[in-house]
Amino acid sequence: MENTPLAPPHAPAPAARGRVLVVDDDPTVAEVVVGYLHRAGYAVERAGDGPAALERFAAARPDLVVLDLMLPAMDGFEVCRRMRAHGPVPVIMLTARGDEEDRILGLETGADDYVTKPFSPRELVLRVESVLRRAGAGAPAAEEARPLSGAGLRLDPVARSASRDGVGLALTLREFDLLAFLLRYPGRAFGREELMREVWGWDFGDLSTVTVHIRRLRGKVEQDPARPRLIRTVWGVGYRLDLPGDGEGAEATEDTEVAEATAAGAVAEATEATDRTEGAGRA
Repeated sequence: MENTPLAPPHAPAPAARGRVLVVDDDPTVAEVVVGYLHRAGYAVERAGDGPAALERFAAARPDLVVLDLMLPAMDGFEVCRRMRAHGPVPVIMLTARGDEEDRILGLETGADDYVTKPFSPRELVLRVESVLRRAGAGAPAAEEARPLSGAGLRLDPVARSASRDGVGLALTLREFDLLAFLLRYPGRAFGREELMREVWGWDFGDLSTVTVHIRRLRGKVEQDPARPRLIRTVWGVGYRLDLPGDGEGAEATEDTEVAEATAAGAVAEATEATDRTEGAGRA
């Protein structure tokens, strides 16, 4: 009876779980990230600056990009914009900065997630798994696969296509999932913690991530993002999608109360500051 030879201790998995492009000019950080992703079963490409990243992106067409913000020749914001110009690709941005403005700008540029250095490589792998899972690693369940519509919006979760009044919407991965989730439960208010858990698949994280995505989504689906009529802020709770004819009288009352509370200085949550455009519109 022949013995089956053992595989080398560090042999790669027979089939990669996905293709990941890691872009970082720090060789130490890049090696650690690449090593952890390899051990998790991913096929990994690597680039050390913006132009090289765009070249590898065009050649490899990765399923996800781990992108450092501070790069020589071209920063991560511009690299992300150029990659996204070629189609939707999930992006996790790495930043050594603790400034919230940089994190928000990264999300507004189109990044699906961000991780601040120093970070846990294991956490980064979990974030990669979460983002790829949301990107469509498997077919959606029957209930989640049905087309969604309302207020001129139409979403096809299987084709990952979205439109308003027949005009296509350019939504990022998270924007699509967030809008689809809200369309499944019109008229129901969700807190940011709940949205982060249901849409992002995280039990923890910076809640400003949700706030920024709501703001970006309003910019794409509202007639007047400064006076949103579809995606509402529910004072003290979170957000709610309202379809035409759903409690319009109650909406007017709520809007008045929120505007008065804002004018009186009752808005105390720091993360709600990113919604000041809506607050100024109501005022």
